[in-house]
Amino acid sequence: MTADALTDVAGVRVGHATCAGDGWLTGTTVVLAPEGGAVAAVDVRGGGPGTKETDALDPRNLVQKAEAVVLTGGSAYGLDAASGVMAWLEERGRGVRVGPEPTHVVPVVPAACVFDLGRGGDFRARPDAGTGRAAVEAAAASGPGAPVPQGSVGAGTGAVVGQLKGGVGTASTVLDSGITVAALVVANAAGSVVDPGTGVLYGELFQGRVRHPSAEVHGAALRRLAEASARNAPPPLNTTLAVVATDAGLSKAQAQKVAGTAHDGIARAVRPVHLLSDGDTVFTLATGARPLDAADPLALNEVLAAGADMVTRAIVRAVRAAGPVDCPGGAWPSYEELYGS
Repeated sequence: MTADALTDVAGVRVGHATCAGDGWLTGTTVVLAPEGGAVAAVDVRGGGPGTKETDALDPRNLVQKAEAVVLTGGSAYGLDAASGVMAWLEERGRGVRVGPEPTHVVPVVPAACVFDLGRGGDFRARPDAGTGRAAVEAAAASGPGAPVPQGSVGAGTGAVVGQLKGGVGTASTVLDSGITVAALVVANAAGSVVDPGTGVLYGELFQGRVRHPSAEVHGAALRRLAEASARNAPPPLNTTLAVVATDAGLSKAQAQKVAGTAHDGIARAVRPVHLLSDGDTVFTLATGARPLDAADPLALNEVLAAGADMVTRAIVRAVRAAGPVDCPGGAWPSYEELYGS
């Protein structure tokens, strides 16, 4: 039995800290690697990214593994959440050893943020180090292979996709080789996830699982979205974030290739994508439990294809799991509210 989630990669855990109400609509999600870390890489394609420690993941640089990845709301302010995760890891001696004592470590914790400032009504309500600590503690407290809450939680609490409520989604698959590939996304794009002519989710068109809404339902949805759009301030910045995890044994260069190809999964589900107002960023974590077939120079291909597919599935799940929001910062209907299941 699997959770159909990022946590299907053995040793990987996910925790959310959700901040909602009284002006708040934001949060942080932490992906915690197995102790000792996982090979990590990143590919940033949005024109307005907010990130931390991504240069360390360049295959040309020294660091090989990360202990955790932080996805957070709060725009660049929210990157403070990574400090709380670093402190938690330092207390446990987890990180790059830089001195003679076991406690002399520097945890490698790359992070990326989405823009959700003011969506709950208070522009200054954003994640901090305490939020990051709460999220990593939630990850550590979860059991192996635990289900991952989806929708308007963690870093997806204030997420918006076009004029729809966005959120967190996750999905996984096991390849014929036995390798597990999974993705977790925070869908908060400037572009749309919905075909304007039919109301069908772009990601479901790609998956071939399409039931077209009736013309009446679609028309009512368009009117509701127009009403919400007239009320809401135009979102100046957005971002889709993703973590693709696998138990395959990858080098940093191979992991970076996985992160790059996984952006195709965003492009299948969101149109347009990678705009100047987006900060689209994909991380890869590879635990190395299952070596690639050394006799097959193209063995990585199935991981590349699966990573993109799981990102598309995860975006669809994020949008379908998100609940509607109506608060002082704006009103964003959910896809399920407008179109049903």
